[in-house]
Amino acid sequence: MLDHNKLLRRFKLERIEDASGVSGIGEVAVGVEVFDKRCYLFWLGDHTSHNEYNSIEDVEFLHGHQGRTLIVWLD
Repeated sequence: MLDHNKLLRRFKLERIEDASGVSGIGEVAVGVEVFDKRCYLFWLGDHTSHNEYNSIEDVEFLHGHQGRTLIVWLD
């Protein structure tokens, strides 16, 4: 049986340095990790979008930019 208190964990992407010049710095995206480890990411700013990833490791690999963007857990 699933623990409904653990169905999701919220996080945000905090960009320290904008290597591409597109997203800016600070809080650039928010997301949730659901019970099966998939993550849904919602980009903030003028050009919003959303993406689905198989894991938080995939989010970090694709958007971490060698430590220039941090995953900050909110839950």
